[in-house]
Amino acid sequence: MTDRLPPLNALRAFEAVARHGSVKKAAVELFVTPAAISHQIKLLEGIAGRQLLIRKPRGVELTEAARAALPHLAAGFEQLALAVRDLRESRAESTLTVSVAPSFATCWLMPRLHRFITAQPGIDVRVTARTRQSTVVAGQSLREVETWLADADVAVLLSRGEFPGFHAERLVDLSITPLASPKLLGRKRLIPADLRGHTLIDDEMGRLYDGKDFWGLWLAAAGANRLKLRHGAQFSHTMMAMEAAVEGMGVLCTSPELARPQLESKRLVAPFELRLPLSYAYYLVFPEKSLARAPVQAFAEWLRSEAAR
Repeated sequence: MTDRLPPLNALRAFEAVARHGSVKKAAVELFVTPAAISHQIKLLEGIAGRQLLIRKPRGVELTEAARAALPHLAAGFEQLALAVRDLRESRAESTLTVSVAPSFATCWLMPRLHRFITAQPGIDVRVTARTRQSTVVAGQSLREVETWLADADVAVLLSRGEFPGFHAERLVDLSITPLASPKLLGRKRLIPADLRGHTLIDDEMGRLYDGKDFWGLWLAAAGANRLKLRHGAQFSHTMMAMEAAVEGMGVLCTSPELARPQLESKRLVAPFELRLPLSYAYYLVFPEKSLARAPVQAFAEWLRSEAAR
């Protein structure tokens, strides 16, 4: 049977005293008092059944038994340090940091992420959703993607797909159509003229898309851009605008792909037949070298399957 090891604090105190030749210096290194060091040494001597240190006016001297044990103890601490380093590197290898726009995070990713975490319990997922430019346009791709991936392994960006030097794949195609609470518009099919008398809700994504706004694009495609309609509340994030629509504050023109949970729960309805496709889509983007990392491979495969649903 393996002998029980002495307390680690006692071994650390002895190794530090032996290395410094001083109880006081060992106490400074370990952030304890000299009395605490002396107590640990006496504890270790009691367990060993022999004296380990000879106290002298100018320090301490190791006994013969202590000198014989010290190399093995030093090697043991070195192995412990290597083991801790391996644990840290293993944790870093299993960590996946995902950088996404707040709207995509709250509306699309978060309602689904529990399935990935359940399927991949060994991967430590960290999601960063920051309010910064998430639309990548021609001529800005490299700079914008480098910004998003500065502290992340993968990013999901709204773009037409120009990502030189990066692995990129089209993930979620987007369209736009008016959505509203069924209490506001009912559940039957409507025509654009039925929007008269209702307040239109806007969000940042719907106001800044390619220099145009979602309402203007959709009404033009529907042949109804001459309708005199009243715009009301404006929100910085799509999720906030959706919740306003759910509460009946007005009608929101947005992507049903982002509003799937609200549509499936019948909290929102899409009463118009026209769904206008957008030229932008959400892309999964990461450096080519990250293809070799198992967490990146697993997350990319999961995203593909979720997008296909």
